[in-house]
Amino acid sequence: MAAAPTYIDAQPYPWPYDGKLEAANTALVIIDMQTDFCGKGGYIDLLGYDISITRACIEPIQRVLAAFRKHQFHVIHTREGHRPDLSDLPANKRWRSRKLQQGQSPIPGIGDPGPCGRVLVRGEPGWDIIPDLAPAAGEPIIDKPGKGSFCATDLDMILRQRGIRNLVLTGITTDVCVHTTMREANDRGYECVILGDCCAATDRGNHDAALKMVTMQNGVFGAISTSEALLSRLG
Repeated sequence: MAAAPTYIDAQPYPWPYDGKLEAANTALVIIDMQTDFCGKGGYIDLLGYDISITRACIEPIQRVLAAFRKHQFHVIHTREGHRPDLSDLPANKRWRSRKLQQGQSPIPGIGDPGPCGRVLVRGEPGWDIIPDLAPAAGEPIIDKPGKGSFCATDLDMILRQRGIRNLVLTGITTDVCVHTTMREANDRGYECVILGDCCAATDRGNHDAALKMVTMQNGVFGAISTSEALLSRLG
């Protein structure tokens, strides 16, 4: 007898679409929870944004992470960062990271020295994942040079080798790296859900708009849910 379908409450449809929510085929993807994006002295902090906003998703992610580990679901982490010689850093990306409005004080850009080492450079303290969400042994870490988790990485190969088709997306920022990853995954045929309280942006309006985009056209990129809805299903 076939197993009964398993869904979580989500918008604009119960997720996953076919009710096949299983430990073997589902991965939690924790995107870029690095000091440079949510830690004191990191890049986002140096830009003058309120890091309490990007840190607000840490506790909900911790609860989901604990449940996924308990039930032996797949867990994957990502880190954005560049090679120490910056050979994978486009000139325009570095230029944008240093660009300031007239009258602002200089701040370090990508590759420059900062309080947490060279900004977004692999191996530096600011580039690493925060201790609150440290990867466990055996959990893959995807090191990516850009915003999306599939670009110039082996993520797609890892997912297919493990038989993963459902992706639960969390992390920062909602409107940039999380959304880019969701779009990339959607085009590759993965069934995606973003947990709204498990991601954050430096601007609340951008966060809300990014989530709304997902729900358009009957779920053009997937679905939106919450940690509570997922945890109530996993138990």
